[in-house]
Amino acid sequence: MAPEKKAAKSSKAGPELARGIGREGRSKTYKRRGLWAIKKKNGGKFPVHEKKEKPAEPEGKAPKFYPADDVKKPLRRRGAPKAAKLRASITPGTVVILLAGRFKGKRAIFLKQLPSGLLLVTGPFVVNGVPLKRVNQAYVIATSTKIDLKGADVSKVEDSHFKATKEPREKKGEEGFFKKETEQEEKELSKDVVERQKTVDGSIVKALSPELKGYLGARFTLKAHDRPHLMKF
Repeated sequence: MAPEKKAAKSSKAGPELARGIGREGRSKTYKRRGLWAIKKKNGGKFPVHEKKEKPAEPEGKAPKFYPADDVKKPLRRRGAPKAAKLRASITPGTVVILLAGRFKGKRAIFLKQLPSGLLLVTGPFVVNGVPLKRVNQAYVIATSTKIDLKGADVSKVEDSHFKATKEPREKKGEEGFFKKETEQEEKELSKDVVERQKTVDGSIVKALSPELKGYLGARFTLKAHDRPHLMKF
């Protein structure tokens, strides 16, 4: 049996010959739909309905369209961020391994947690070159090695000691523009920074044995067949 033909779709213009093309013309459709009667009833014009006003969008709703250029908006901070809770494995005197930054892979001694939530650590500087610095606890590994901090006074070291002072920039001429990096003057540390480092490290270095000095001076590395998740630090 021959397949049945599908019925032609109907629209306002009557049955369609093809998609978007009606079988009837404009005049025949005009009469069939009775548009002439609607026009006559309204004085020769089609009725126009007033557009309804759109309700106001609630505040805070994301817009459907975004501007092409980035518009900077001030951040809304509800309050000062709270200091992170210190991990139980990190206590004063714990040797930690730094995982990021300039001293990545080196060991340091944890001294205390600052009000900002950052950790105050030191190498000591004389042993492995790590100075007094602030570190986020997310970027350290706490080891089982602990060092006695008796005599080390770190009560005066605060977050304000690590804030850099902004100096006015000098305008560079031709000589300054073509000056090599090696020829540029190195910034000298202030006397307060040097004295603070010596006072903190002085009592710690005296309590270190030769074995601990070698342990702190060695850089932490992983070999090809090491399994960090099974290692005890």
